[in-house]
Amino acid sequence: MAKTTVVVVDDSALVRSILTEIINRQPDMICVGAASDPLIAREMIRNLNPDVITLDVEMPRMDGIDFLSRLMRLRPMPVVMVSTLTERGAEVTMKALELGAVDFVAKPKIGVADGIRQLADDITDKIRIAAKAHIRRHAAPAPAPTAGGAPAAPAKPVTMAGIGRLSTEKIIFIGASTGGTEATKDVLINLPADCPAVVITQHMPPGFTKSYAARLDSLCRIRVKEAQDGERILPGHGYIAPGGFHLSVERSGANYIARVQDGEPVNRHKPSVEVLFHSAARVVGPNALGIMLTGMGADGAKAMKVMKDAGSYNFVQDEATCVVFGMPREAINAGAADEVLPLQQIAPRLIDRLRSTSGIALSRV
Repeated sequence: MAKTTVVVVDDSALVRSILTEIINRQPDMICVGAASDPLIAREMIRNLNPDVITLDVEMPRMDGIDFLSRLMRLRPMPVVMVSTLTERGAEVTMKALELGAVDFVAKPKIGVADGIRQLADDITDKIRIAAKAHIRRHAAPAPAPTAGGAPAAPAKPVTMAGIGRLSTEKIIFIGASTGGTEATKDVLINLPADCPAVVITQHMPPGFTKSYAARLDSLCRIRVKEAQDGERILPGHGYIAPGGFHLSVERSGANYIARVQDGEPVNRHKPSVEVLFHSAARVVGPNALGIMLTGMGADGAKAMKVMKDAGSYNFVQDEATCVVFGMPREAINAGAADEVLPLQQIAPRLIDRLRSTSGIALSRV
């Protein structure tokens, strides 16, 4: 079997050396080049045609984001970002994922050499996943012109008139991993401001979920935040599981509340989709709607079947639109899916489902 070829791009000679060593220790991959900046990397990519590149965020001559933006427009390929565990690093990483990076590894701000060595398994696992990911060309966004040549007016806010009573009863649960930051965004930006609450577990390490929630909040009609333990789950709001903690829901009288708790990893993940979906089945039952999006592995698949058995209606992303068709495939194989849909159809079908089961005459989107 041919080895996965990797080019490492990092301005630190030490980091390049350590990453090269980690990659070359693996029997199924080889580092074929290491570049100190994107301009050198550009020539290496052209000459060596690697399967995957690892890319530092902040580098001289051209930063990683500018390079990634050009790369994904002109020569789309699997990219794993190497980010610093800082607020700035988290914000830039969110932008990299938006531009098409498959995943990222968070290196510590100090003790970088030891920190990267400790992340060896994580780094090589993500390279393997990236090598199999579905990569698409990312075009630079441009506002659609009107007939007179001026940019189109912003879209009219979507509403679901009469949803108030329904939205206090229903809760939408989303699970995602690799590729899920953008997939979740694509679902949430198409939901109306008055939709039921949305509770989300996205596999992400500590230090990044706050920036991710803030980015979603700036883009979506619903309000999006990092979940806090004990807070009431409200309609028109989205709640992101904090990195390094499990998120679940509980009932408190007539209200639902968020539970954010430490604990052992489940299916190797913390936060785990399995934990969230089991709580959905146990506490929300037939008032839950489940969504499984792109991701590697099987986290949440069995629990999604438990949700279905408890009366939930579940949507699963199809293979063609997934970055990695792991978690969705396992959910389908477990018999957890009511509908398997392309990503762009999930939000409209979710809204249709809410209308058809509410008994309320809801306005059209």
